[in-house]
Amino acid sequence: MVSLSPSLKSRLSSPLKIGSFTVNSRVLQAPLSGVTDLVFRRLVRRYSPDSMMYTEMVQASGLCHVKHLPKIMEIDPNERPISIQLFDCRPDFLAEAARMAVAEGADTIDINMGCPVNKITKNGGGSSLLRDPQTAEAIVRTVVQAVNVPVTVKTRIGWTDEEINILEFAERLQDAGAQMLTVHARTRAQGYNGSAKWEWISRVKEKLSIPVIANGDIFSVEAAVECLEQTGADGVMCSRATMGYPFLVGEIDYFLKTGTEKSVPTQIERLQCAREHLQALWEYKGDRGIRQARKHMTWYVKGFAGAAELRGQLCLIETVQQGLDLLDGAIAAFAELEPDTAKLADALPLISVVA
Repeated sequence: MVSLSPSLKSRLSSPLKIGSFTVNSRVLQAPLSGVTDLVFRRLVRRYSPDSMMYTEMVQASGLCHVKHLPKIMEIDPNERPISIQLFDCRPDFLAEAARMAVAEGADTIDINMGCPVNKITKNGGGSSLLRDPQTAEAIVRTVVQAVNVPVTVKTRIGWTDEEINILEFAERLQDAGAQMLTVHARTRAQGYNGSAKWEWISRVKEKLSIPVIANGDIFSVEAAVECLEQTGADGVMCSRATMGYPFLVGEIDYFLKTGTEKSVPTQIERLQCAREHLQALWEYKGDRGIRQARKHMTWYVKGFAGAAELRGQLCLIETVQQGLDLLDGAIAAFAELEPDTAKLADALPLISVVA
């Protein structure tokens, strides 16, 4: 049974202040490459309407000569609060990209200084900036001067276990004008392996006066509460656990606000959500949406008899109808066992997407 301590309940009772911007939730949806497009964000927001959402990360230098912004920067004017995440190692490119992002409607600009992927770090972006704090500081200062919205940073605790420099790094970013810092409590060398070292988030929180958001191993309501209790962080950011489970941000947000746990979605509700996700990706991106949907479908379909076979079939879909037929078959099978739940799932409001 999860419970909120009186001290944690008091600490989280007020909205999250990011510089001049106020967010009425202490739970954030992480930017995830290839995942957090407009369709996915709509699903997450249905269950957590107040939470900050982030676009997929956008390379700043790639915006220099474009006539139209890439689709991953497209946001719905009504989907606030929303942040556009940028990455690069050149302050001037990032400043110009930040101006474009604000014009697109971003409430904050987030700079990625934590991505561990080689193709990002070898060009000086992402977590490689942990090894170049002078450039990281220059980036924040330049972007802060370029826009009139808060600038935030998402980073890791260090390059390796022998090079954990997050305390000095975080102070430099705050001094440069960053208004919030999200700390993924792993090193770059860890990637997504091993356990998150939450104790470093505690140390960062003690050093800074700006909000510190905890990231890493937030896979449940219980984990979120434990992390907040241990670290003193101002909020949590959910990442991989939301893939195939867009309900998590809302579950944590609801618990932090009410002290009561939401009922977890039934298998029918999860499959219904997968169906809707597939349909919306097709409407939004066409054939490319179908290709992207395959991975999403495998994340949704697990934890029940026959799931492995269904995942294998969904990985091979070529049309939206093939996927819908497979999911409808699974939903119908569950509906025979849970007729009342099936009616509830059918009553869920459908999401719409920007054309």
